[in-house]
Amino acid sequence: MSSLPAQFANVTVVTKANLYFDGKVVSHTVLFADGAKKTLGLIYPGSYHFGTGAPERMEIIAGACRVTLDGSTAVKDYATGQHFDVPGKSGFTIEVASGICEYICSFL
Repeated sequence: MSSLPAQFANVTVVTKANLYFDGKVVSHTVLFADGAKKTLGLIYPGSYHFGTGAPERMEIIAGACRVTLDGSTAVKDYATGQHFDVPGKSGFTIEVASGICEYICSFL
């Protein structure tokens, strides 16, 4: 389990949403003074594949999902308070069975 932040202080938020899969995955970019970047998002029920440029950490802040990393056949379940890491220049398939999965994506 990770310690999930309830808020971020002293940041810039990009107001234009990042929309994927006809709005079934929505995120907003958060920029930090030290140059770090994160996205905060919602994933509605369905199965979605994302590619990565840089390594990422996905922290689940509400709801649940199933994840398969590219190059693996292992499917793992993640719930609130858990996280998974995705290598750069790779990808993952994320599935939400019901409800909404909320996440913080950190670019490592």
